[in-house]
Amino acid sequence: MNTNVDVVIVGGGAAGVGAARRLARSNYSVMLLEAGPRLGGRAWTQEIAGLHIDLGCGWFHSADRNAWIGIAEAAGVHVDRTPAQWGNQYRDLGFPREERVEARDAFEAWMHRLERSPPPNDCAADALDAASEWNDYIRSIVGFISGARPESLSIADYLAYDEASSDNNWRVPSGYGSLVASSFPSQVALHLSTPVDSIALVPSGVTMETPAGTLRARAAILTVSTAVLAGDTLKLPAELTPWREAASRLPLGRNEKLFFEITGDSPFEAETQLLGNPRETRTASYYIRPLGSRVIECFFGGDGARFVEESGHDAAFDFALGQLSALFGSGIRGALRPLIGSAWSQEKRVGGAYSYALPGQASARTALARPFDDRLFFAGEATSTGDFSTAHGAHDSGVRAAEEAIAAIL
Repeated sequence: MNTNVDVVIVGGGAAGVGAARRLARSNYSVMLLEAGPRLGGRAWTQEIAGLHIDLGCGWFHSADRNAWIGIAEAAGVHVDRTPAQWGNQYRDLGFPREERVEARDAFEAWMHRLERSPPPNDCAADALDAASEWNDYIRSIVGFISGARPESLSIADYLAYDEASSDNNWRVPSGYGSLVASSFPSQVALHLSTPVDSIALVPSGVTMETPAGTLRARAAILTVSTAVLAGDTLKLPAELTPWREAASRLPLGRNEKLFFEITGDSPFEAETQLLGNPRETRTASYYIRPLGSRVIECFFGGDGARFVEESGHDAAFDFALGQLSALFGSGIRGALRPLIGSAWSQEKRVGGAYSYALPGQASARTALARPFDDRLFFAGEATSTGDFSTAHGAHDSGVRAAEEAIAAIL
């Protein structure tokens, strides 16, 4: 490993790949260090049983302006534009239309209060109607979107994402994670399974301690998660305390996926969706046979994802199978086999799904994105003020940090 380079990128997720792609067009020597054995970070496609399973991000949100769409098309990767079926309850099972109308009206009324008469403490839960029977439904939807309960969620931050996002959500059959990983530029030196244990400031640059030795660079771009920045797996100089504090105000939410393989005859129709139990905050959202594949994706957010984390995959698969059996009948049990599941909150160098801002702390995103002394630059979905929690927000932040680094070391 070359021990002296111009720019080091720490972290090989969507932000790190975005930064690498931008720096590959510069005249500087660049190296990316990734703690894990693969690229992609929270974008991770697993190939199993002949299927491409996205354990992390799977949808190109705001696809009409998502940079990964252009990257996919340039690489000849097919983009599927079939609209998402979210909010549709297949055959009204377990959630009749009249109840869906009531639940959606309650959610829209809550959103209206967030926008028009937000509580002064910026806490999303304080805008709930105490008399509404659909508050747990609202909590479950917020859990899918933000990975957190309204009780710990900034209104300003939540609305910033809602305002920035569009209704266009597309997919690539080969997997979002595969696209991110395969997009890494060959001009940039790559070292996998090389965690950075500590960073120190030295004259005209920084040094990094890794299991492979000490590395010196004129500038570094940190793309690690807020859980890592605020935690103890990466030792940072005292001068970066304000950045660590900003990261602590942007914790990672809880979101996990489990996948069943459909192995026998079943009533499952391709490209359909259901909510397991609209009155339970732990409920999963079930996307059935996405793109015609023979799987059911079980998506848990907030309380549900915490249940997966605390109870383990076996219990979570049993829970999901129970919800699906309640909707389709017990006969489906023989047609489903647990296939694979995520465990993002247990990943030491990740620590959760994607960031949300605590009440009153939306400005922490801007604080976290600030460069330090023209030698340390920060990227990652948490540094975006509108596209946080997305792979395109992460990518764009990596490009922004790369351009800041280029300007600083001219």
